[in-house]
Amino acid sequence: MTKVTTVGKISLSLALLGLLAACADKDNKTVDRGIDSKHLSQLTAGIWVDPNGCDHWIIDDGIEGYLSQRLDKYGKPVCSGVAPPNTATGPFNKGSAIPDPI
Repeated sequence: MTKVTTVGKISLSLALLGLLAACADKDNKTVDRGIDSKHLSQLTAGIWVDPNGCDHWIIDDGIEGYLSQRLDKYGKPVCSGVAPPNTATGPFNKGSAIPDPI
């Protein structure tokens, strides 16, 4: 019979705990899980214009960045012409006390 040591029991417990943590709900993309966590509606979005001239909502809170295609009420891309292609505009990096490390 194999003798299980205390270190072995602790290692097994940590492994099981890690597996359970992997099952946690991480599908809610509206929550900033960073150091200064808050709902994304509390941050200010800007617009990045892609190479095709279509808009994407962007938010940069200093640590993480978020991007979502801007769609009209029918689900079609919005291409407003607010800025030239490959350009970000607006106060998208405001709303956080953490400075951008780059």
